[in-house]
Amino acid sequence: MVTMTVPDGRDAAEWVYVVDDDLSVREALSSLIRSIGLPVETYPSAAAFLAAPRRASVACLILDVRMPDVNGMELQMQLAGAGNPIPIVFITGHGDIPMAVRAIKRGAVEFLAKPFRDEELLAAIHSALARARSVRKQALELGEIRRRFELLTSREREVIGHIVKGALNKQVAAELGVAETTIKVHRHNIMHKMAARSLPDLVRMVERLDVRGPDTQSEPGNDE
Repeated sequence: MVTMTVPDGRDAAEWVYVVDDDLSVREALSSLIRSIGLPVETYPSAAAFLAAPRRASVACLILDVRMPDVNGMELQMQLAGAGNPIPIVFITGHGDIPMAVRAIKRGAVEFLAKPFRDEELLAAIHSALARARSVRKQALELGEIRRRFELLTSREREVIGHIVKGALNKQVAAELGVAETTIKVHRHNIMHKMAARSLPDLVRMVERLDVRGPDTQSEPGNDE
């Protein structure tokens, strides 16, 4: 059974998911989370959570450790293996320090032992959502950089690999067998298309794309 609540009936940009096999815990946490104006969905098992669609890109997961079938630690590993960056707050009545350390090392935001104070959980939720917002922001920024990079011609992509390594225009021209003025034109076009304010700015963008040099080219683009 899934409990879904959206304050005032509106669509929300942020969600809190709760996975716990104890109905009373799910109901109590749902009520607490609703009290601070956040929408919440609850699930009785890891399988139920995995089968449900994600409602928002900014969300966090309140996850019980001990559950039948797939436990919380196993679900954390499954989500990580699938490239799902949702921040997790673990709650448990049977945890220990080694378990908590493993969970945190794998990226969990918090590991709370039951019974915990409401304030502790709410603080953990706010931290988890802040992390989710940061991840979302970085993903959007990287997507925009990729979009700009795809505007470059194949020759511009070749040139960008040289200039981010610190090569001068005349050095790039000699390497590619073209006139230095041609490289200047390519360089100007690259800076414009990438919306780079400076060479260091361009270098940071290329580093985020993991384009290290002229031998590391992205997918083919337009012709020269």
